[in-house]
Amino acid sequence: SLPAKLINGGIAGLIGVTCVFPIDLAKTRLQNQQNGQRMYTSLSDCLIKTIRSEGYFGMYRGAAVNLTLVTPEKAIKLAANDFFRHHLSKDGKKLTLLREMLAGCGAGTCQVIVTTPMEMLKIQLQDAGRIEAQRKLMAAQAQISSSSSSPEPAAERRPTATQITRELLRSKGIAGLYKGLGATLLRDVPFSIVYFPLFANLNKLGQKDPNVKAPFYVSFLSGCVAGSTAAVAVNPCDVIKTRLQSLQRGVNEDTYSGILDCTKKIWQREGPTAFFKGAYCRALVIAPLFGIAQVVYFVGIAEFLLDMLPKRRA
Repeated sequence: SLPAKLINGGIAGLIGVTCVFPIDLAKTRLQNQQNGQRMYTSLSDCLIKTIRSEGYFGMYRGAAVNLTLVTPEKAIKLAANDFFRHHLSKDGKKLTLLREMLAGCGAGTCQVIVTTPMEMLKIQLQDAGRIEAQRKLMAAQAQISSSSSSPEPAAERRPTATQITRELLRSKGIAGLYKGLGATLLRDVPFSIVYFPLFANLNKLGQKDPNVKAPFYVSFLSGCVAGSTAAVAVNPCDVIKTRLQSLQRGVNEDTYSGILDCTKKIWQREGPTAFFKGAYCRALVIAPLFGIAQVVYFVGIAEFLLDMLPKRRA
């Protein structure tokens, strides 16, 4: 049923995000740093420096936004894919690969309604620590190089999701929350086109009978493999999306006017390898996230919860 699908998708998203959010934070910071302003050298270096400067909970900056919006996002994505697969199938026959890809395309298109503002807010909160650390480093270097006494550094700025939302709505209206919508579509539609058919076909390999669900570990491994493959494949689009949605820039960092301008500047100033910044972090995030999502979704926790509700007497 649709309520069960929505509940399953929501539970899957909550569990997955809680497990992998620190890696996602590192991915955002690694993707946003540009040549000459590198604060972090690797995933582990980013997490260690984040804990030292911002504490353990610094790794979860922006998690509240994700936890709030990931339920509708994952619910829409998984339910939409099922919806399109159902309507693209002919008399219950096996879907062709093209129709599976079309179903994934539809799911990816539907989810951006929630994904774009969620990512927009999350990126600001995740990257705020990097910008602040860079500002402090520049201030310390200026103080050392200057013979005269330097003024006290400004107090650390920690924006909240509510403050960012109010400012965006006040200055740009609802369109402010949907900055980077085109880049989000450019990432999520190809991701879903790759992910859903790949997962469906890998999951079928573990089914002894077409009418019986695959074991949970098969769904988990299929979700991990399909998720990490799709994540790496669309990572260049994710780098572009992250750069476009970042409102604050570090010292001497480029600004971008759109997808083409961003692509051109990254290629010319940082080289083609820059499009794969944070790719392994993204694979580490997406693999367990979608593995957990598919296990919860296919095991059907929601059906169990709904069955526990008291039945109406006839």
